[in-house]
Amino acid sequence: MVVAAISQEVGAAFAVGLFAALGAVGAVFMRLLVAGVILCVAVRPRLRGLSRRAWLSAVALAAALVVMNACFYISLTRIPLGVAVTVEALGPLALSVIVSRRKSAWVWALLALLGVALLSLTGVRVGHLDPVGLGFAAGAGLSWAGYILATARAGADFPRLDGLAVATAIGAVVTAPFAVVAVDPDAALRWQVLGLGVTVGVMSSVIPYSLELMSLRRLPSETFAILTCLSPVVAAVAGWLILGQHLAATGYVAIVLVTVAGIGAVRSARDRLGNNDTRLITA
Repeated sequence: MVVAAISQEVGAAFAVGLFAALGAVGAVFMRLLVAGVILCVAVRPRLRGLSRRAWLSAVALAAALVVMNACFYISLTRIPLGVAVTVEALGPLALSVIVSRRKSAWVWALLALLGVALLSLTGVRVGHLDPVGLGFAAGAGLSWAGYILATARAGADFPRLDGLAVATAIGAVVTAPFAVVAVDPDAALRWQVLGLGVTVGVMSSVIPYSLELMSLRRLPSETFAILTCLSPVVAAVAGWLILGQHLAATGYVAIVLVTVAGIGAVRSARDRLGNNDTRLITA
C-alpha cells in the first residue's frame, strides 16, 4: 500500500510535465489510453454476452474515472499537488461520514473542514490559492466518491478486473475527441512526451490498482483504510521533492488534519459496515 501510494502521487507529479504539451485533457486521455491498453491485454475482459446491467456499470465507472481525473488534472494546473489531493480526499471522507452511525463521525468532518479552511486562508509561499483550482479539486473529490460507488457495482457485475479494464477503455474513447481538439500533434508525438505519458499511465493507474488488489487480499480492511488516508501527506512530499512546491507551515498542518480526519471517519464507518464494504469506501 505504501508503494502504491508513492507510485500514485509521483505519477501525478510527473503528469504535470505533460500539461505544457498535452494540456490537462490530453494528459487524462494519455493516462486512460495507456492504462486501458495494458489492463485489456492483461485481463482480456469478456465482452460477449454481457448484460445491460453490466454495460451500465462499466459506463458509470468510466464516467466517474473521466470526470475525476479531468477535474484533478485541471486543479493541478492551478494549485499545488499536496493541496489538490487533500481537498480531493474530502470526497471519500464525506462518504465515510455519511455511512457512519456514530455522532463522532461529524467531529472528523469538522476537523477536515478546518484543515481545508487553513489551506484556503494561508495559501502557499508563492501566493494565494486559486479558488477555481480548489473548486476543481473539490469536483474531483465528489467524483472520487462516485467512483467508489461505481466500483462497488462494477465489482458485483464483473469478475476480477474486467469491469475496470472495460471502463478505462471506454474512458479513453470518450476523451479522445477532446484531446484531439486540444492537443498539438507535433508536440504530442515527441518521444519524450510519449515516454512520459506511458510512465504516468503505468505509475498512476496500472501499478496502484494492481498493488491495492494484492494488499486487499493480505491486509485487514482497517489497516488498508488508514494507509489510504495517508495519500495527502505522500502527495505533499512528492510535490515538494519533484515539483518544488513548498507550502506554508500551516499548509502542512492542514494536510495532517485532513489525513487524521480521514482515518477517524473510516474507523467510525467500520462500526456500520462489514469488511468488504469498508474496503470499497477506502479503495
